[in-house]
Amino acid sequence: MGDLDIMQKIWEWAKENLTKEEISNKLLLATDSEGNTAWHLAAGIGQLDVLEKIWDWAKDNPKREEISNELLLATNKLSRTAWHVAEKKGHVDVLQKIWEWAKEYLTAEEISIILLLATDSHGNTAWQLAAEKGQLDILQKIWEWAKENLTTEKISNKFLLATDSEGNITWHLAAEKGQLDLLQKIWEWAEENLTAEEITNKLLLTTDSHGNTAWNLAAEKSKLDVLQKKWEWAKENLQQRR
Repeated sequence: MGDLDIMQKIWEWAKENLTKEEISNKLLLATDSEGNTAWHLAAGIGQLDVLEKIWDWAKDNPKREEISNELLLATNKLSRTAWHVAEKKGHVDVLQKIWEWAKEYLTAEEISIILLLATDSHGNTAWQLAAEKGQLDILQKIWEWAKENLTTEKISNKFLLATDSEGNITWHLAAEKGQLDLLQKIWEWAEENLTAEEITNKLLLTTDSHGNTAWNLAAEKSKLDVLQKKWEWAKENLQQRR
């Protein structure tokens, strides 16, 4: 757990003994062996109070905008920003706060590129990291934020239909994990953003890099409720195309 009292005291001592530049480089932006700043570390354990304090300290720096932007943009050795780190750990409140700060300091294009669409060293966006863990609450928030900043086409291609290194889209991952609630939500989003033909070819019938459809993955894991629902969707969607 982050110890805010100790950080506060170190900050006071630093202000007495270090230059502004040293405070920025040696405290605010200093990294550990994995490239994480204190900002990353606080985001990773969901310490919103620590993040807010670091943000306040950064704003006291003469290079306020530069430091604030560097906090938002800084990546670790896995090419993950604090946004990625918080998302991977499931800290929705941290994501929400970083989003608010980003809207204040970044342009709409920067938000799209750096938060919504940025990939880590494994090629995963925050959306794909959340999908991998089946974090429906986070996926719903990212979906809302994406609708504010991206076109329908980009949302479809970068979220609903985006594949990970194994060729899985979110649809495959939800089926494999037996997450019917997530599958239901993806279906609703698909109906809003895809044509009937795209739903058939790019959801129901699409395969991962091993040639498995979501149906196959659910069958392999003996997810009967998922198979039942997929059967209903398939009947509905394929009959419409006849």
